[in-house]
Amino acid sequence: MKKSVSWFFILVYVLSAPFWLIQLFINKTNLPLDIPITDIIAAFTPMISACIIVYNEKGRKGVLILLSRIADYKKISTKWWFVVVLLPFLIFTIIYLLLVLGNCQIPEHWMFLYLGIPFLLLFFFLGAIGEEVGYMGYAVDRLQKKYSALYTSVIVGILWIIWHYPSMTQQGRSLNFFFWGTLGTIAFRILLVWLYNNTNKSLFACILTHSLYNTGRVLFPADTIINPLVKYPEIHYSAIVVIALVVTCFWGYRTLNRPVIKI
Repeated sequence: MKKSVSWFFILVYVLSAPFWLIQLFINKTNLPLDIPITDIIAAFTPMISACIIVYNEKGRKGVLILLSRIADYKKISTKWWFVVVLLPFLIFTIIYLLLVLGNCQIPEHWMFLYLGIPFLLLFFFLGAIGEEVGYMGYAVDRLQKKYSALYTSVIVGILWIIWHYPSMTQQGRSLNFFFWGTLGTIAFRILLVWLYNNTNKSLFACILTHSLYNTGRVLFPADTIINPLVKYPEIHYSAIVVIALVVTCFWGYRTLNRPVIKI
């Protein structure tokens, strides 16, 4: 099992490497969040990698079962629907309050009525499918059979943020952004695993929360001069870290700290 998960991440990096090289020759994309255009394709490498390994293990039927989980929204109870949808709003509300309390510069640029929101949501929803089918539907599922959910979250979170480093480098992010972005991304993976385990392992729940969070990053007050989420990464990502710590210490104790099964 450890080998299969290891091969999964090796495949993700190998399949992504050509796109990282190509993006070195592309300066500006004008995409939301200044996403390198090659990342749109690279975002699907986790799903492709998972499908390759599952096909090798269980054939075409196994792949179809994995992909069918993209629409497993019926697993989500009413209570957890609220959590899945409102968690991203909670994150950005806390970020905004921290920015205000810290007297940080916040542009007066709001996009709540922006007609492109449905397209943004669809854009990020498709990207989340590409990532979460692999990370949650394959890697997390297998790792949790032998390790605690918290340990699994941290391992997948670390490998997930490292995958983002080439894009962050091309975007010219500071070392401070790298540090807080790493902590925040690991914390966000902890939250996704928490949601996953509490929604009867619903892949759709993770995909929706992931896409809502990314959509919120675009809609957050920003202008052509300043983006608070980029300028103040210590505030942006510390909000996610705090929520993850609360979840881990209290509500998520049973699902994030179950005993590790020794190999």
